[in-house]
Amino acid sequence: MIDVRPFSSLGAFRNEWLNARYHFSFGEYRDPKRMGFGRLRVWNDDEVAPGTGFGAHPHRDMEIVTFIRQGAITHRDSLGNEGATRAGDVQVMHAGRGITHAEHNLEEELTRLFQIWILPDQMGVEPGWGTKEFPRATGQGLSVLASGRPADAQAGALPLYADAAVLAAKLAPGERAHYKLLPGRAAYLVAASGEIKVNGVSARARDGVALHEEPEVEIEAVSAAEIVLVDVSDGA
Repeated sequence: MIDVRPFSSLGAFRNEWLNARYHFSFGEYRDPKRMGFGRLRVWNDDEVAPGTGFGAHPHRDMEIVTFIRQGAITHRDSLGNEGATRAGDVQVMHAGRGITHAEHNLEEELTRLFQIWILPDQMGVEPGWGTKEFPRATGQGLSVLASGRPADAQAGALPLYADAAVLAAKLAPGERAHYKLLPGRAAYLVAASGEIKVNGVSARARDGVALHEEPEVEIEAVSAAEIVLVDVSDGA
């Protein structure tokens, strides 16, 4: 089953510094049909104005992955971690038994990002944060950015305390990427840019594409595209 969720149908929030769209219920946006997707709980499409950002706030027991599409975000937390994650790169925060952090756009341009929350398999773990550069080019297929699978972590992916994987690809027009979904798995993917077809079904930039019981996934770029895909357990 493939369910395309058009960008225009997503939840929305806007103030003087943040323009956000919500793939799933978040904050004051509530849709009983979009309370999450398997172990995936949040996928926010955020635009953060220069010189602004999210002030210090706490989290617990969540794996929070941030994929930067444009600009950069600077992270500071209660553990003393501080660093900037730039376009094309990813950061992971393990909220675990509790962490307080702030995220700011210290650049002179708009920052665009995907914020992805995944339920962990282990509660109360040691909180932590990490960021990594992931150079990507067309012709490489999907690269694993963050994962709870030991083999992926050994290969250089940022670790997750969750049975999940976050992947990304850059595709030239006409290029295809393939992915296998094992039994009991589901995938949610978004083209950060470009128009794509997923198993022949069309989706535009920033549309959500939910996949159940699709063991073979083929992503074709109709135009130059950048894809982010999250593989999670199909159960809640």
